[in-house]
Amino acid sequence: MTATSITPELLRRFDVPGPRYTSYPTADRFVEAFTPHHYEQALAQRREGPAALSLPLSLYVHIPFCESLCYYCACNKIITRHHDRAQSYLRYLGREMDLHNAILGTDRVVTQLHLGGGSPTFLSDVELAQLMAMLRRGFAIAPGAECSIEVDPRTVDGARLQAIADLGFNRISFGVQDFDPDVQKAVHRIQPAGQVFALMEQARAIGFDSINIDLIYGLPRQSPESFARTLAQVSQLRPDRIALYGYAHLPERFKSQRRIAQAELPAPGAKVTMLSQALASFEGDGYVYVGMDHFARPDDALAVAKRQGRLHRNFQGYSTQPDCDLIGLGVSAIGRVGATYSQNAKTLAEYCDHLDQGRLPVARGLALSRDDLARRAVIMALMCQGEVVFESIEVAWLLHFRKYFGAELEQLDKLCAEGLVTVDETAIQVTAKGWFFVRAIAMLFDRYLQADRNRTKFSRIL
Repeated sequence: MTATSITPELLRRFDVPGPRYTSYPTADRFVEAFTPHHYEQALAQRREGPAALSLPLSLYVHIPFCESLCYYCACNKIITRHHDRAQSYLRYLGREMDLHNAILGTDRVVTQLHLGGGSPTFLSDVELAQLMAMLRRGFAIAPGAECSIEVDPRTVDGARLQAIADLGFNRISFGVQDFDPDVQKAVHRIQPAGQVFALMEQARAIGFDSINIDLIYGLPRQSPESFARTLAQVSQLRPDRIALYGYAHLPERFKSQRRIAQAELPAPGAKVTMLSQALASFEGDGYVYVGMDHFARPDDALAVAKRQGRLHRNFQGYSTQPDCDLIGLGVSAIGRVGATYSQNAKTLAEYCDHLDQGRLPVARGLALSRDDLARRAVIMALMCQGEVVFESIEVAWLLHFRKYFGAELEQLDKLCAEGLVTVDETAIQVTAKGWFFVRAIAMLFDRYLQADRNRTKFSRIL
């Protein structure tokens, strides 16, 4: 089964709203009854655990600032040209780190660090250096740790890329979205292709371990013809990884999207055609389909992890790092510690107010039940390994798989008939064809989603 074997008709049938499963339960299930006190308890339990020092941490830092508004964006961001706001934000990040360090200590090993936003490159080189110094004081960032940063091509040049590398970042991601000037104008993100090509060449010369580009299909004024030209340029760029996202137009939830004219959005049929074009183009260029919108060159660490069954998934998407606790820092950042999820306050004022009062800025979260944990294990096994071995779930959660998930197995019959999965007495196996629709398979094991008919709050799965 190859990408070109996935027909437009098949894509249409399975293009339904659904979660991305960067967590289970998904973030829309978090509750305000989960307080900073509950999060502190989770941190304390981690500190006192028998293997606490040997278990690595992952860090995510949210930098919310952007100089200009991209109309499609659904991220938590603050649009400003006042760069002096960054210094105040860094001070609050420092307070948040201090509160963590007071509970965890400063010797916790970190093997993965990701800076997202917003635009992390809104910070100056001096401010990025200041942030990295704070992180290294508060945590033991391991030699060879995976350190990645999201880069707005409009905010950097070769010298800035070198400064980023000198700070220890070894993976970068360029937000490209589309090269067509008319599409860029429609979404208020003008960045000439030549600028991205030059940055890619400079990044390769510097020697980053992996360079990713983000693309979006389904944007206003896009057409199969215009997107084919963008794909041809991506083929010339030859990034190590590609993240291809379908645009989710949800103007009722994201105010910035109200500036997009509904009439300028491509028809559903054209959007499916663009996805088919992308799958064929990337396959032709030798990329491995990692899963869930992610593609990588065969020698990239992500593709290697896919082949070796070592894929993991966290709030940043697929990862080569072992499943580990995640500390989220900054406004709206999400973390996972033990059997809990937590999310910081979504507005800067509320975030700062928590810290001014000397408490962690957690606004909501969730303590996972035994059922949540068992289902998370099943969903992540599907999403990452494409296989659920019944015995492994039964031993870990002391349940009889076929009895516990009887209703779900019945629903799988339809997907078996489609050739997306196979089920025998011992395991569920996602087929090569089914890997392109793994979200639809995972959704069957989501207890909350199956009981909730209001699924339009999610993006479509393709």
